[in-house]
Amino acid sequence: MKMKGFRKKWCSFWVSRSSLSFFGRLAARLASWGTHPYFGRIYLARIYKGGYISPHAQICHNRFKYGPKIFIDDRALVYEDVDWFNDTGDGGSVEFGMGVHIHRDTVIQTGAGGSLLIGDRTHIQPRCQISAYVSEIRIGSHVEIAPNCAFYPYNHGTEPGENIAEQAITSKGGIVIEDDVWLGFGVIVLDGVTIGKGAVIGAGSVVTSSIPANAIAVGNPARVVKSREPESGR
Repeated sequence: MKMKGFRKKWCSFWVSRSSLSFFGRLAARLASWGTHPYFGRIYLARIYKGGYISPHAQICHNRFKYGPKIFIDDRALVYEDVDWFNDTGDGGSVEFGMGVHIHRDTVIQTGAGGSLLIGDRTHIQPRCQISAYVSEIRIGSHVEIAPNCAFYPYNHGTEPGENIAEQAITSKGGIVIEDDVWLGFGVIVLDGVTIGKGAVIGAGSVVTSSIPANAIAVGNPARVVKSREPESGR
């Protein structure tokens, strides 16, 4: 019992001194000593208002804002795509609400015209790819996103006679994921899509058009197969 009490005091002392500065990241490293990895370190975000950002996460973004009690795990990357040598370009903002969890190996990047907003208590599991270019991505509150999901609110031009990589990227519009949505393993969401509040998207689905609230959709392309709405007359 004494060891548990000491460990809690140790973690509380160091995590309360953690930040994105050099010494703040050293404090985060010390706070994690004696804790279990992965989900075991969510505890650190709960005991300190400022949350916990792993010293092994990479935050390379000038317009990154976050609310209290966030959790950013090992090897997560938040990246602004700008010319760092000349300090030019507009990578767009990234903003996390209260209690957002970003798990390991997730990549978040913004480029010109793009931005990302994630609402309160949304959880993004490992190895997700969120690339906000040309248009914004808005993810609501209490959204559960399984591993290996991807979000792309843009497309490369594919006109003949010119290399695809050299053609401009275009967008049908941003991506909106409303509150209380659940995306299964490996879901891909493409540009111009809105997924309505309370919807469920089955594992491996590719969402190419908007999904209404409380719908259950599966497949490539994703199609609505059921509704979570209670049946009338019952």
